[in-house]
This record gives sequence, C-alpha cells and structure tokens, in this order.
Amino acid sequence: MTTLLRGRGWARTHPLAVDAALACAVLVCMVVGSFAEPYGEHGPTWGTRTPDAPSLLLMALGALALVFRRRAPWTVLGATCAAALVELLTGEPRAPVVMCAVIALFTVAARTDRSTTWRIGLVTMTGLTGVAMLSGPLPWYAQENLGIFAWTGMAAAAGDAVRSRRAFVDAIRERAERAERTREEEARRRVAEERLRIARDLHDVVAHHIALVNVQAGVAAHVMDKRPDQAKEALSHVRDASRSALNELRATVGLLRQTGDPEAPTEPAPGLHRLDELLDTFRNAGLPVEVALGQIGLDLPAAADLAAFRIIQEALTNVQKHAGPDAKAEVSVVRVGPNVEVTVIDDGPGKGKGDGRRDEATGEKADGGGHGLIGMRERVTALGGSCSAGPRYGGGFRVHAILPVITAKGGTA
Repeated sequence: MTTLLRGRGWARTHPLAVDAALACAVLVCMVVGSFAEPYGEHGPTWGTRTPDAPSLLLMALGALALVFRRRAPWTVLGATCAAALVELLTGEPRAPVVMCAVIALFTVAARTDRSTTWRIGLVTMTGLTGVAMLSGPLPWYAQENLGIFAWTGMAAAAGDAVRSRRAFVDAIRERAERAERTREEEARRRVAEERLRIARDLHDVVAHHIALVNVQAGVAAHVMDKRPDQAKEALSHVRDASRSALNELRATVGLLRQTGDPEAPTEPAPGLHRLDELLDTFRNAGLPVEVALGQIGLDLPAAADLAAFRIIQEALTNVQKHAGPDAKAEVSVVRVGPNVEVTVIDDGPGKGKGDGRRDEATGEKADGGGHGLIGMRERVTALGGSCSAGPRYGGGFRVHAILPVITAKGGTA
C-alpha cells in the first residue's frame, strides 16, 4: 500500500482531524492575506496594513466553525456567512473572512442536490457580493467585489461536481456488486444442477448394479449345495457387476474432484454402444430381454446417448426388482424424425398393487417405489423431451421416452 492510499484511509477514519487541519490552514491564509495591500502604488504590497482585533476575532470564529462543516454544514454556512457580512460592513481595511463562507458553501453543495445547490449558491453570491459592492469604500466594480462573486460561484460549481462524481462512483460500485451477486447466484444454480445430475447418475448406477448383485447372490445361495458350477457362475456375475459399479461410481464421483486431485478415469461415458453389454448383465441375472434397435444413426448427441442408456438401465432395473420372476422385457430404440424414441415394456404381473413403481394416471408413488422414474423424467425434461411411464393394458409396465436430437434450426440438441 502506497503512502497516498494510507493517507486517504486515515483521512476517511478521522474526518474531524482533517477538518481541523483545514481550518488551521484557512486561518493562516486569512491572517497572512489580511496584511497584504492589493492596491498599492506599485501593485500588491505586504506589511503596509494590519488587521484590527475584531477582524482577527471574526477570522478565528469563521475558522473554528469550519471544524464542524461535515457535522452541521448548513449551520456552518450560516455562521461563516454572518461573520463575512459583519466583516464586510465593519472591517476597515477588510480581512478575507469570506474564505470561510466559500469553503462552507462548497461543503453544502457537495452534500445536497443540484437544485438546492444552485438556489443556496445564488443567494450566497448575491448577498455577499451585494453587501460588498454597496457598503465598502471601493467602487462597486472593484476587483475585490468581483472576486467575491467569482469565488462563491466556483465553490457552488465545484461542490456540485464533487457530488455528481460521488453519485457516479456509487452507481458504478452498486452495479458491480449487483453483477457480482448475479454471478454468484448463477454459479450456485449451476452447482445445484450439476449436483442433481450427479445424483441421478449415482442413483442409476447403484440401483442397477445392486439389483443385479442381489439377484445373483440369491441364485448362488439357492444352488450352492446342489449345483456348485451354477453357483460359481452366479458369483462370477456378482463380481463383474460389483466391479462395473465401482468403476462407474469412480468415474461419476471423479467429477467432484478439485484442482490438484488425482485425475478421474478417462473412460468415455456409457451410451447405446454399450447396450448389448447392459442387456447381457440382465440376461445373466435371469431376465429375458429382447431388443429392437432401429437406424438411429451415429450422430446421436452425447447427452441424448447417455440419457437413452440410463433410461433403459433404470427401466430394466425396475423390471428386475418389481415385475416378478417370470417377467420378460422388450427394449426398442428407434429414430423418428428429429427424435429418438426409447421404449421399455414388460409383461410381469408385479409384486402387488402399483407394481412398486409410479402410476402415470395418478402421479402418486406406489408401494415400495423410489426415485428412478422421477430421475428419468428429469433427464428427459433437461433435454427438452417427454417421458411417460405407467401400467400397460392387460398387465405389465411401459416406459416411453422421446429424446430430441435435432433442434428447430437443424442443429443437434
């Protein structure tokens, strides 16, 4: 921090001391100026006149009033103008007491509005100049009288300029603070959205793999004694599912790492290119799945590709958990114009009323339901699509999602 900045900081915290120093400087200038004779034979001369005691007293009172110019600017202006008027009417020779009124007028102008500034400035200029012209020994057009008019006018103009600059700086500071608050709110909103997206990914990954591990562990426990080979195969599927779950959790949680942390896995996000691998995990868990994959093209946006994969994963996980042991599932992914339609249906009777999922007609959570269907809708809604889920006529459940992949302008979503 420079000396100038330290001095400005000290001045802001000690305004009374600054005003006292200003008053002392003004008093010194007035006393020194009172010894000067501006109309000497050979121009201005010094020491040819001496101020009398009343003039010195008025100068001291005017300077003392300036000490309180920030606390009571209007009172100080009135007191200094009164001292200046008394000096103009009685002083012979005159002392420059009007300097106190000039500084007091500047202070008032810097602390009020423009219209008030010009009104009070006009009154002060007219009063002091008129008294100086009419009561003094000099002609009305004397330089001393015109100087009073000029100095009071400049004081009002300078005070108004200072007030305008302060208002301008305050407005800029307020806009900057408002913009900063807006940026912080936008950052918090983006963080909340990212947390929601990560929460959806975590839910999909954990629900899918834990459901498979649960099924395969149950199979292994059931056939452990009579068919150890099948139990070994089931445990192998448990190991594969748990390893896959850990890898996906590591990749998802890696997004939360800070700068300087170890790098997150570089494996690409899952998509429809891993659909066969996903379906095999369900088939190994005992859920028959048929797939109809249309010509969806290779230009599917990453967001839509990931959403389609997660919707199929969550829907089949719900089938595995709620549709019953004899259920079958069908998966369909087709391109329809600018959209990709994902459909997952099953024919299972379910575990009870409501099928443990969310009923589309009522919108109420059925027994045992979780947040999977809500996450599906949030994913699709974030892409500008639509998602419906509900019981099928004749039994079973149906999940249907429409994911836009081309915008109205022809670009990818």
